[in-house]
Amino acid sequence: MQSYLQISKRVKDAVEESRPVVALESTIISHGMPYPRNVETALRVEREVERNGAVAATIAILDGRPVVGLSTEQIERIGKAGSAVRKISRRDLPLVVSEGADGATTVAATMIIAAGAGIRIFATGGIGGVHRGGERSFDISADLEELARTDVAVVCAGAKSILDLGLTLEYLETRGVPVIGFRTDELPAFYTRHSGFKLEYRQETPEEIAKMLKTKWEMGLHGGVVIANPISEEHSMARDVIDRAIEAALGDAEAAGISGKAITPYLLARIEELTKGESLASNIELVLGNGALAAEIAAALARM
Repeated sequence: MQSYLQISKRVKDAVEESRPVVALESTIISHGMPYPRNVETALRVEREVERNGAVAATIAILDGRPVVGLSTEQIERIGKAGSAVRKISRRDLPLVVSEGADGATTVAATMIIAAGAGIRIFATGGIGGVHRGGERSFDISADLEELARTDVAVVCAGAKSILDLGLTLEYLETRGVPVIGFRTDELPAFYTRHSGFKLEYRQETPEEIAKMLKTKWEMGLHGGVVIANPISEEHSMARDVIDRAIEAALGDAEAAGISGKAITPYLLARIEELTKGESLASNIELVLGNGALAAEIAAALARM
């Protein structure tokens, strides 16, 4: 992997000097929000990471090269192209790289590239998971398998609430992935703090989390960790409001025959329409909060 990576000097120096670095994905730029809001948000998240003491490393595939630490111009390129950029997971990496194409990295692909660059902490909005009806369709995000194998901790607002959260937790448990609630006993549900699903483990400080990560990897227990960070009370949506919007969006997707990679971007956009922009505002705020916490964890881990 290292021979294919293009790492910015700033990120490379920070990794070599054991300074804190936080990886950021690019699918949220290309498929998660409309232009120019996507670029504005990506740059705000980078600033939030930097403000909390870590180096931000946004990741994407450009001209067939996995790039770690996008420039502002490169973020703009991904943002303007939007959904025309291919959405890249583990299975897609060799094809997009060999073809010399552009790609926006999902949670799974970002974890792989971050690990190759020596980055252990990654902030995103929400992880993928088991889709509703997954017990019949077997529609399960590759993010979950990556969490089982790649040594990168993912700070997120839980799994996207368009998913089956109960089955997602069961799958993560089966694959040996710890899910840690940051100052919460309940799995956050992306747009809202509450899902009704209790978590086994809760930690109160970035230092506690960093100590647990250090212990896990020193013990040779490979794989990632989900750090579930609830959206702030101020920006959390009412659970009944978001649940109604999700159900309506799922019905629309089924009627339109939308599935596979296209389903998540479609649902996020449709939910934004149904909530008159409230869901997008919440999405932005939760990503900013995850970036800040990830930077604090990365800083604590670097001190260790």
